[in-house]
Amino acid sequence: MSKLNLSVAVGNYDRMRPLIDGDVQIDGVDPVFMLHDPEEIFFRAFRHADFDITELSMSSYTVKTANDDCPYIGVPVFPSRAFRHTSIYIRTDRGINTPQDLRGKRIGVPEYQLTANVWVRLFLEEDYGVKPNEMTWVRGGYEEAGRVEKINLNLTDGVEVVNAPEGETISNMLANGDIDAVIGPRAPSCFTRGNPNVGYLFSDPMAEAKAWYQRTKLFPIMHLLGIRKTLVEAHPWLPFSVYKAFEASKQKAMKHLTDTSATKVTLPFVEDQLRAARQLMGEDFWSYGFAANRETLARFLAQHHAEGLSSRLVSPQEMFHPASMESFKI
Repeated sequence: MSKLNLSVAVGNYDRMRPLIDGDVQIDGVDPVFMLHDPEEIFFRAFRHADFDITELSMSSYTVKTANDDCPYIGVPVFPSRAFRHTSIYIRTDRGINTPQDLRGKRIGVPEYQLTANVWVRLFLEEDYGVKPNEMTWVRGGYEEAGRVEKINLNLTDGVEVVNAPEGETISNMLANGDIDAVIGPRAPSCFTRGNPNVGYLFSDPMAEAKAWYQRTKLFPIMHLLGIRKTLVEAHPWLPFSVYKAFEASKQKAMKHLTDTSATKVTLPFVEDQLRAARQLMGEDFWSYGFAANRETLARFLAQHHAEGLSSRLVSPQEMFHPASMESFKI
């Protein structure tokens, strides 16, 4: 039987390298890897379904799944996870000292429905009582004007989302003081350049995130993996083969990371960071698979629907092809 020649669009992560380099094979597949930034992958996947196997935004995928018009079906591989206490950037001259001080402020976002922003709004509301309808959301491109929302939204009453002025960027508006804060998955360039009036909301966001994890046991999922539905219908063996290969690739990456005789990443003290992560979150802290992530998925989906982003409450089971949610044991 000849192998399927399939396009695979993912970020260039260490957990993907064994697959990209050919050390791990996807059974029955001859892959063509396309390594792009998430913004390009998601735009092309959700606008044009360009790829056969692709990394997907958790939020956008949930919107499309709720509407029953997604060209992809998920497998429980999570290429990107991140704590998002580092994702709130503020003007330091506006009296914003606590999350509650965000009430009444103008908050810049690249897109309202981005997965990172859903997680931020979850902990802002649950931990600090700050609700989405208490701020004005200003939508626009971080560094390039004219970015659009990939997915049509129907938000809950009272949530105000306005577009940035024509030709303006979110980073420039924060630098100039035209907005009070930014929430998003990337640091705006005015922050990375060291603008004296721009800083983190939390003075120690890592400590905040660790304390939040200890309370909630949630390690936020940002992205999942999707396979074109028409392919799965024609080749029902494909979802499990894809899941198995991506899990094997991650395991190889973790083995490389653990070998600190000559560190594989360009970062000092990586062994201490790895030890600390395992002490906080357990051995398999970056888990794939459905069962290990059911509660994290359920919390995200409930928040997503409560915000009006998804037209109905999607169950965790609906997100993934059934064949990818269970595995054999020897």
